[in-house]
Amino acid sequence: MNYLALISVSFIVISAILVAIGWVIIAKDRSNIEKHKKVMTAAAIAATTFFILYVSRTVFVGNTAFGGPDSIKPYYLGFMIFHILLATTGGVLGLISLYLGYKNKIEKHRKIGPKASVIWFFTAITGVIVYVLLYVAYDPGETTNVFRAIIGG
Repeated sequence: MNYLALISVSFIVISAILVAIGWVIIAKDRSNIEKHKKVMTAAAIAATTFFILYVSRTVFVGNTAFGGPDSIKPYYLGFMIFHILLATTGGVLGLISLYLGYKNKIEKHRKIGPKASVIWFFTAITGVIVYVLLYVAYDPGETTNVFRAIIGG
């Protein structure tokens, strides 16, 4: 088992759970801004921790290629591209939402925040599925650089 990958994906799950908690806090009581802000900041820290671990692992260890059957690889590739697009979009919208919240641009924050949160939930779910496909459902493929791990070769 790749413990570093498990620890890494755990931070995405933690960040999504914290986003959900932050959303519930503000939905129940719109005046509870400080508590909402603290939980959402913790979610951002968890997501940033994931990103640092992922980049570090990619740079120092490499990425694990899909080790499942060749017949499934095209589907995995499509799913992986979808996950990367979700993660990028969710991350950017999350940063924008945090910025707007901290600058008290509440109307814009209220428009972007829920969209960023939903995208982040799907990012976490697809991230866990990627982990399961790479390390649980099939034997891991070779560890290689990120581009070869994603597109094969």
